Amino acid sequence: MNEKVVATQKGTTKQKQLEIYLFVDPLCPDCWALEPVLKKLWIEYGQYFTLRHVLTGQLDRLNGANYKRIDRHATRIGIACDDRISLQSPLPIPYVASLAVKAAELQGRQASIRFLRQLQEIVFLQGKTITNTGTLIQCAIDAGLDVQEFIKDLSSPSAVKAFQCDLKISAEMDVREVPTLVFFNENIEEEGIKISGCYPYDVYVDLIHEMLGFHPQPSPLPPMEQFLHHAQFVTTDDIAMVYNMPHGKAECELKKLRLKRKVEKVGPFWKWVDKEKGLG
Repeated sequence: MNEKVVATQKGTTKQKQLEIYLFVDPLCPDCWALEPVLKKLWIEYGQYFTLRHVLTGQLDRLNGANYKRIDRHATRIGIACDDRISLQSPLPIPYVASLAVKAAELQGRQASIRFLRQLQEIVFLQGKTITNTGTLIQCAIDAGLDVQEFIKDLSSPSAVKAFQCDLKISAEMDVREVPTLVFFNENIEEEGIKISGCYPYDVYVDLIHEMLGFHPQPSPLPPMEQFLHHAQFVTTDDIAMVYNMPHGKAECELKKLRLKRKVEKVGPFWKWVDKEKGLG
């Protein structure tokens, strides 16, 4: 189904051939589960696409395969936001979490990623719920943020407006489920493709091939230790998927790394603990 939305184009610099919008909610387990797939996609095909994270609080659960083509004239990075968009008060917890990620983002993209990791660790590994700002502040501390700046930004107009922009992009692209990815190529006349939900890795590779119009050779995977250092938390199935190996072999390799004290087991997850080796 094609959906027309308004486009705003900026002046262009040297661009990769594809642009992918990733719509996520910080507290959605499916979004976290998709991370290893996206990391492998970035390793093998990252030279062909840019990835933009967009936070959304729209958590409608749709049934069936949500695979759509959408008009190329979709909301772009140059979207304008205004004060007419209002947020509920008090905010639901998923919105508070997203707003906190945007507050962290004011200290830089890497700061935002570190904060999001800490937030997800508390929710998905420790099984805690976000009931007050104290939990968010602890995440900011653990992520190495300027905590006073984070507290100030958490209620600042800048963080609110940044989150409003993400919500408006979600509305313009009719994103009703997370995670959702929207793929665009360089041809302004061609439709983009929107795919909602979690799918096997090969589905996303096929989409990249379709959007590029050819089948590029994937870049080689890094050593497992480098991948673990970058991913921080993985399951045995994640490693099996990324490295195309049987589950038993993946389990064996992870146990070897545990004996070397490079990883530790945290419930169903393996956590990277070696601070001296990994990606630079």
